[in-house]
Amino acid sequence: SGKYQENARTLGTYLKQQLQALKTDKIKEIRARGLWVGIEFKPQAGKARPYCEQLVQLGMLCKDTHAQTLRLAPPLCITRDELDWALERLRKVIA
Repeated sequence: SGKYQENARTLGTYLKQQLQALKTDKIKEIRARGLWVGIEFKPQAGKARPYCEQLVQLGMLCKDTHAQTLRLAPPLCITRDELDWALERLRKVIA
């Protein structure tokens, strides 16, 4: 496998671990395949769209899907520093 696939595998594992460590009762489930991540919110946490809108204000693009799920699909060439930047914003918005 190539360097992008290896990056997706390594950083995807890191991203999922960091998201699972979030101290919040808003998240029902975190699903991940490589860097492609779905953060599913519990119904009482509200829909995913307002979280996406807050993240856009902080310079981060993501997509809401199936009402309760926030989808992350970063580029396969993303760096650990860039992921940490994104995680900082996710913690701020989800906390």
